[in-house]
Amino acid sequence: MSVCVDTSFLASLYAIEVHSSEARRRVAQKLVVWVTPINSAEVVHAFCGQVFRSKVSDVEARLALAQFAKDCAQGVWTLVDLPDRAWEICIELGRRHGSTLGVRTLDSLHVACALELRADKFWTFDERQAKLAQVVGLDTRP
Repeated sequence: MSVCVDTSFLASLYAIEVHSSEARRRVAQKLVVWVTPINSAEVVHAFCGQVFRSKVSDVEARLALAQFAKDCAQGVWTLVDLPDRAWEICIELGRRHGSTLGVRTLDSLHVACALELRADKFWTFDERQAKLAQVVGLDTRP
């Protein structure tokens, strides 16, 4: 069984936050978790943004990012390329659901990737993104 995740899910695995225990519980299921280049870029920006907002120290961010990179290199996550039609589907999701759900570009892009990769599940802690995923038929349950 395969799972697409967004950055809210991934980042919660590398920092202590409100969703960390739930994210760890889900990962313990030993499902194939796909990570796209978007996830990798956003994880870096998420931790650097936390340093900027003084939520974590530079050292803490560097350690979290190093662990994420190590996990990627060791195959903890299954690295996949951005699907060919991801941007096209992202645009269509924006047209169909942007004004009713308030989703942002990267929300739609993560969901588009999950659709194109034919993921069995999609995990996020972002409420708007979860609503979009559910509307388009993705399974967001743990």
